[in-house]
Amino acid sequence: MKKASTLSFFLLLAAVYFSFYNLMPRSISSLETAETEFSTERALVPLKEITKAPHYVGTKENKRVREFLIQQLKELDLNPEIQRGYVLNEKEKRMNQPVNIVAKIKGTESKKSLLVFSHYDSALTPSFGASDAGSGVVTILESLRAFKATGKQPKNDIIILFTDAEEVGLVGAKLFVREHRWAKDVALSLNFESRGSGGPSSMIVETNHGNKNLIKGFKQANPDFPLASSLLYSVYKMLPNDTDSTILREEGDIDGLFFAFIDDHFDYHTAGDNFERMDRNSLEHQGSYLMPLLTYFADADLDLIKSAEDHVYTNFPILKMINYPFYWVIPMILIAALLFIVLLFVGFKNHTLQFKPILKGFLPFLFSILMAFFLGFYGWKTILKIYPHYSEILHGFTYNGHAYIGFFVSFSLAICWFLYSKFQRIETAANLMVAPLIIWLVINALIAFYLKGAAYFILPFYCALVSFWILIKREFTSVYIHLLLALPAVLIFSPLIQTFPVGLGLKTIVISTIFTVLLFGLILSVIHSFEYKQRVTQGFILVAFGFFLYAHSTHDFSEDRKKPNSLLYTQSLEEQKAHWLTYDTTLDDWSKEYLGTNPKVASSLISSVARSKYNSGFTFASEAPFYEIPHYESTTLKDSVFGGKRAVTIKLEANKKADVLRLYVNQDINFDSLSYNGVEVSENLSYTTENNRLLTFYVQEQDALEISYTIAKDTELSFTLDEYSFDLMNNPWVKMSPRTMSMMPKPFVFNDALVVKQKITP
Repeated sequence: MKKASTLSFFLLLAAVYFSFYNLMPRSISSLETAETEFSTERALVPLKEITKAPHYVGTKENKRVREFLIQQLKELDLNPEIQRGYVLNEKEKRMNQPVNIVAKIKGTESKKSLLVFSHYDSALTPSFGASDAGSGVVTILESLRAFKATGKQPKNDIIILFTDAEEVGLVGAKLFVREHRWAKDVALSLNFESRGSGGPSSMIVETNHGNKNLIKGFKQANPDFPLASSLLYSVYKMLPNDTDSTILREEGDIDGLFFAFIDDHFDYHTAGDNFERMDRNSLEHQGSYLMPLLTYFADADLDLIKSAEDHVYTNFPILKMINYPFYWVIPMILIAALLFIVLLFVGFKNHTLQFKPILKGFLPFLFSILMAFFLGFYGWKTILKIYPHYSEILHGFTYNGHAYIGFFVSFSLAICWFLYSKFQRIETAANLMVAPLIIWLVINALIAFYLKGAAYFILPFYCALVSFWILIKREFTSVYIHLLLALPAVLIFSPLIQTFPVGLGLKTIVISTIFTVLLFGLILSVIHSFEYKQRVTQGFILVAFGFFLYAHSTHDFSEDRKKPNSLLYTQSLEEQKAHWLTYDTTLDDWSKEYLGTNPKVASSLISSVARSKYNSGFTFASEAPFYEIPHYESTTLKDSVFGGKRAVTIKLEANKKADVLRLYVNQDINFDSLSYNGVEVSENLSYTTENNRLLTFYVQEQDALEISYTIAKDTELSFTLDEYSFDLMNNPWVKMSPRTMSMMPKPFVFNDALVVKQKITP
């Protein structure tokens, strides 16, 4: 018995390992791969060219990458075209002029089209865009090359789209779906993205309708490493950003499958998103999706994509995908509840179950959940106090984040093993299992009504009910039978324990600690048979301590784990004053060169505090020398009065390249009409001094900005223009020291910028 117990323990650990190992390819395809197949090594060739430098919207590098991609498509015997146009987002008060690249492989029976797309711009200022989304671009290029090498003519048109300006508001996708003549024919889109530099790629459905036929098509395409669940879309919607696929769904009612890898999240939008750091296996995983999907949907009947029916679905080893209709969810929970009640009745009848032991069985489980909550919630807060520099990583996943996941999960397991060791010989496994089964039944009932995407959680519960039935029979059963029944829970839930903090940041580690306890309870029929629970407890404490020591040894920044920092030089032409500004909460030696050792709180020197995606404002400021920097000049092209109205047109023209213009109105005002570069504002024409930002304009090449408006004839109006150019580190006016090799520009904020503020009065 002891031998079987020990072996089953290590088999359980092996199952946990396999649950991660099975998610993605573990080797990459070489240059010798057949011409008709996807090759990661071949895809890396254009990726290296794309990622030579940051290539965010409007830059020379952005144009270079665009021209390179056009040439790549021409070499595939395609005829790419450029789509250019202004897009105004009235809700976000942003506008720019994206430049999309569009091409088509003509189908033989073209009724509906298949769209394959990604974006080619990188994140503002620091990122080289290797994973986000150079990986998507080269996945498409290499898959198209392999597809064309087969010599097959698709039945459906295949549209290839590389969007621009995704990183500043999904603008290229908006331009395509609103204005391109091919957009109305698209029935299905396949979008390739990333939110980190490694890990397995997940498939997420984008649809306004039911997902039944999308899941059916995905299964029939038969990718080798499908990673998808109906829960993932719910998690994805919790993230603080959408994708180009969202725009196609919302504005074009275009169904889509969206693929992205999100691990190594610390590289997201940073200088670490480069060619060297991108996980090659993640790129292989993307290719393993697109090739079979391209082949299948090129000939599929795309008129059948839309469906009114939704399916619950999840990936599972060997079976690849499990799916069933939403209308099964309620019956499945009712049947599970009925079976559980029947088993309780049988257990009480044959005296396997007793009320008092069952009540005692709630103690270790509920105490484990409670302690796991305190560990996860307050533990991470404590770590942030010990290591305050972690707050500089705005998206919340540290370089040693996986070590912290290991620490919290191991400590949670130690808590479970310790508490249950006290009940080793006091209570039977059947009595102890009642508490977790009741909690899991409640969880599944709540899921059935409020989060049907997670309804596949009922499947491991059914397996646990079988184990419970075996225990109630009181017949000797090999522990391996219980281990086999525990496998669905281990294989489905173990990766989820890691997914939440990776995708949502380590602040959500409490989800992982609680989920660990819930999984422990679900497989209690196996765990109860293990000998030496105290030793296992001690072992997990040592493992947790080891993870924490490793996390501590890697807590500081280095050349491989660069510190994100920020600095802006701002000046007011009206006041003839200048300041240094930062978003950092912990200053380093480089930023202290400019801000000093005792900088002032930013709000004490400046009136406006810019906010970022993660709601970060300026923290510190200091006075700076005032330098003469070329800036935008304003010219009044029109100022006339007619019918009691005053009509004005102002043109802002650059004396040097800017990247972003922000325009504010300096008083409460109601416009009768308002337009930018001929694009009319229709939704909001009223502004106050508290809500005074008119526009954020992302400059494309040497774009000028014309503002035309009509107001009451006696109204005098003035504006404030903030001009951002992300060339602080390389400009002839303000001399800067380079960062050390252990530093990089902070992402998600306007950074490394020269900011010129001026008042404009027509």
